Amino acid sequence: MTAYADLRAQLDALTTEAFRPDLAEIDRLPTLEIARLMNAEDATVPAAVAAQLEPIAAAVDAIAERMARGGRLVYAGAGTAGRLGVLDASECPPTFNTDPAQVVGLIAGGPGAMAAAVEGAEDSPELAAADLTALALTAADTVVGVSASGRTPYAIGAVTFARTRGALTVGLSCNTGSALAAAAEHGIEVVVGPELLTGSTRLKAGTAQKLVLNLISTVTMIRLGKTYGNLMVDVRATNDKLRARSRRIVALATGAPDAEIEAALTATGGEVKNAILVLLAGVDGPTAAALLTAAHGHLREALAAAR
Repeated sequence: MTAYADLRAQLDALTTEAFRPDLAEIDRLPTLEIARLMNAEDATVPAAVAAQLEPIAAAVDAIAERMARGGRLVYAGAGTAGRLGVLDASECPPTFNTDPAQVVGLIAGGPGAMAAAVEGAEDSPELAAADLTALALTAADTVVGVSASGRTPYAIGAVTFARTRGALTVGLSCNTGSALAAAAEHGIEVVVGPELLTGSTRLKAGTAQKLVLNLISTVTMIRLGKTYGNLMVDVRATNDKLRARSRRIVALATGAPDAEIEAALTATGGEVKNAILVLLAGVDGPTAAALLTAAHGHLREALAAAR
């Protein structure tokens, strides 16, 4: 019982677990009023994220520097936090044409925990160390521990183990003075306050984590040259919608007519970034590929070199 008493005391001290007496009879309200209350709570989240933009930007610059040298970005969390990391990682290959091994999401308990809770998995820092060992973590990599409470042993264990390997570490939580932020080189603490439903951190805390992970992956990829302006020029066209989007991106970037766009995409094997370079610089497909390789994938630099 002592262990549970200690844990209860820890939870009592967390903002994310705080009880709100003003909402104690929310179940007696009309549905529309509950929806308005919840929506108003959600509207406060972006401001909480905005308060952490400086540490987020510092973390992104450090991550991008590692990834530019071949490092990987690894998210590690349990429950909702772990699922959000897996979601963000899984969106990077189709959006930015990254290798599936370049951005990785680890969830306590493994893939099966995406749909169902794995009992005890989040309580094990050793499990996090084992998961990162299986990835052959190196000093070039980055590990982002994600935990609403900032006390989850799996997330803290991931960051602690990563530091022993010389990897860059980021701790994302929704409480100030969190153990997770303290364990990491870059601490990001987005304080969203008590939840509408006491302790249900899939709500505001989950939304905050999603927004921060969006920032981390998207801005990192911008820094790595995966975009041209606000166009996803590294998009992987794996279905009809994305093939149509590829053509639209080339059109927006170049203003070229459809026939020229089709010819450029054919000459570059469907690579959007290469096709744009073919059209804007007047080079052939192999030359475009060589210019982009020399520019480490940065289209603006390749265009400058071609001109």
